[in-house]
Amino acid sequence: MKPASLWPDDRLPAHHVPPPWPGRAVRLDGAVTYVRDTPATGLDAEPALYVHGLGGSSQNWTDLAGLLAERLDGQAIDLPGFGRSEPGRRYTIPAFADRVVSWIEHTDRGPVHLFGNSLGGAVSVRVAALRPDLVRTLTLVSPALPFLDFRRSLQGRMLPLLAIPRGERLAAWHLTQLAPEVMAQQVMEACIADLTRISEQRRQEAVEEIRIRYQAAHYAAAYVRTLRGLVSCFLRSYLPGPNSLWRMAAGLRVPTLVVGGRQDRLVDVRVAPQAARVIPDSRLLMLDGVGHVAQVEVPRTVARAVLAMLAEPPGEASGARGDAVPAGTPEARVLAEVWRTAAPGADPTAGTVDSALPRDMAG
Repeated sequence: MKPASLWPDDRLPAHHVPPPWPGRAVRLDGAVTYVRDTPATGLDAEPALYVHGLGGSSQNWTDLAGLLAERLDGQAIDLPGFGRSEPGRRYTIPAFADRVVSWIEHTDRGPVHLFGNSLGGAVSVRVAALRPDLVRTLTLVSPALPFLDFRRSLQGRMLPLLAIPRGERLAAWHLTQLAPEVMAQQVMEACIADLTRISEQRRQEAVEEIRIRYQAAHYAAAYVRTLRGLVSCFLRSYLPGPNSLWRMAAGLRVPTLVVGGRQDRLVDVRVAPQAARVIPDSRLLMLDGVGHVAQVEVPRTVARAVLAMLAEPPGEASGARGDAVPAGTPEARVLAEVWRTAAPGADPTAGTVDSALPRDMAG
């Protein structure tokens, strides 16, 4: 692990607030997957794929994808059951990862620069671990890698719902009790540390996203079942076996940027530093005054860290290779500590913080 570097801010496009990138529905694996395209503005741009978090959508990447368009030809997908994609049969990390792999193979754009936020971060780790041939680099923004102290997440209060038979019905009823404007405000307050960074345009887009959720009869079930699948994945990751996300992270082969916000209220703030310690070729960027969706709240800072990683000369990543973690290596010791303590020892103050951060606003 090393601190993330930052690309010069004056080499990014001038600040503006683009509308959501145009989208299209594509039938894949028997269901519609919705994807938004951010066309490249540079001649030698490489393919990128963006994967959103629980309850999010492809619109969560609007600003970051635009800032990176000179370097990356971007696509952002809606996972099954979210955004404008049709519901899926299963809402688990393996099922979502299979859809991402299918999309990359369907488009024949791989290997891609893969981005994941929250749930999308966990999905992206699995994709990069099992199909390294499809991934050039990995960027994880507040990745929802396993932690067991659910008091450190606002999602912890949702856990009783998972134990209720057909709890999605109760969730659907709750949705009908709140106006879209109220729900959008609650979502932003949970995900974003400083709401002054969010423009009125982005607020109105968030309200419209909520309206779409209300119209989708499957949304509540998709949300509850995905949360249930995520918790199940967390618990299994502290048991021996090849399907542990922490073991997969320790075997990653690609250059990786890990971004965390110190005011994250949804994923334990210790997870991002711990992920950077476990992943062999990693860079860590911890941001003061930033919440769960740094790519929405401070997209220029995230873009600068991504571009700095992409500008690094190619070389061999240090540390473990493949699915197995050799006994006695630093990675094996770190991984053992993760399993033993559920990641309480990570230093949430580690990493690089940009002094220009207060100037980085999405609106």
